[in-house]
Amino acid sequence: MLKASSEPDKSQPKPDPIGRTALAVEITNRLRQMILEGQLQPGEKIREKLLTEQFGVSRTPLREALKVLAAEGLLELIPHRGTVVTKQSDAEIAEVFQVLAALEGLAGELAATNASEKNLQDIHTMTEKLRRSYEETDRPTYFRINQDIHKALLSAAGNETLVKAHKLLAHRVQRARYQANLTPARWRAAVEEHEAIAAALSGRDAEKTSGLMKDHLLKKLKSISAQS
Repeated sequence: MLKASSEPDKSQPKPDPIGRTALAVEITNRLRQMILEGQLQPGEKIREKLLTEQFGVSRTPLREALKVLAAEGLLELIPHRGTVVTKQSDAEIAEVFQVLAALEGLAGELAATNASEKNLQDIHTMTEKLRRSYEETDRPTYFRINQDIHKALLSAAGNETLVKAHKLLAHRVQRARYQANLTPARWRAAVEEHEAIAAALSGRDAEKTSGLMKDHLLKKLKSISAQS
């Protein structure tokens, strides 16, 4: 008579972790959008029970999402208090934007010199898509493409230290950048600024691209300050 083996039956399929991972990503995206759109306000406490009911999920993927958003700087995990939406002062936002403007100005200068022809074409194509998302008043898609353009410019600069320094700061003002284009006039102007940046970049005008990139960020800051 054969003895029952204490070893796990390797013939049995292992639990597939992809489903849970995909669920956590979906919750992260939805929560991020709620924060960016202002459905969850700065300083507001995250009510986990309410969100699990709203999303129809358990607390495990929700808490995974909260950790991701905390790493992005959108949430703050406070011991014994729970999770709250990060609250920033006007002064802190201004400081971060001023440094980001300098970094993006440098990125524009380097990208105009170092970008490959494929880099230039990709940024041109994304800028056209940006215009279409604006004309369709599709703000979430616009914001995603906008971020992709800035990432592409940073990558095209060919300076990894610059990319890392920018990433450390960019998460801290993600919500502020989203809120910057809430008025129709500012949104239209932002699209036109991106088109001017793409044109200067295609012409490999390093000085002009740098100036336009820096000015673009500072105008966002001005728009944010006017809303305060």
